[in-house]
Amino acid sequence: MCGRFNLITTPEQLAAAFDVDNVPAQLVSRYNIAPSQPVSAVRLDLHGQRELTHFQWGLIPSWAKDAKIGYKMINARSETAHEKPSFRNAYKRRRCLVPMTGFYEWQKRPEGKQPMHIHFPDYDLFAVAGLWEEWQGLQTCTLLTTTPNETMKPIHNRMPVIVETNDYDLWLDTSAPLPAVQSLLRPFRDNALVTTPVSTYVNKPSNEGAECILPVNA
Repeated sequence: MCGRFNLITTPEQLAAAFDVDNVPAQLVSRYNIAPSQPVSAVRLDLHGQRELTHFQWGLIPSWAKDAKIGYKMINARSETAHEKPSFRNAYKRRRCLVPMTGFYEWQKRPEGKQPMHIHFPDYDLFAVAGLWEEWQGLQTCTLLTTTPNETMKPIHNRMPVIVETNDYDLWLDTSAPLPAVQSLLRPFRDNALVTTPVSTYVNKPSNEGAECILPVNA
């Protein structure tokens, strides 16, 4: 799964990486983004152009009777999202990209759970496949997950679906054939990501700042 991540960037870097021109100048880096909080995301506007927007993390289906269902919908399994009632409409019509510079996972060890920061060696921006919905005027999203690659297998049995830069257009294009879209939902390239043990400071969602990603001795 993916239950915590970060977005450490400048407005200029984000605009260039995702080809959007409406990034607010006051955008600030976030080191510990948690479910139910606002997340930045890229989608297509009514004219088919990319735009940066914000969603509450935890998808609430349009038919939901209670917003609390969003707490159970922070992730969607990519293998079945196209057929599950909670996700299938968004899968066809409301896809998005969620920018990140890293995500966290907790590795089970004899001495307890060790938080791990998973990122590119140079902390480059990347995008995770997402779906979004609107419920009573509130727009929410979920992150798609898949089976782990060789890097992630020692840490967790799932990982977020990282979309290759060249595939951004295909993922966002809701007119694209669904088999082509489904082909993007795969484990990311082996050995492209690094895993760094970090302090348990990140365990508390209210903790913020660079201390969240400071490496600790394994």
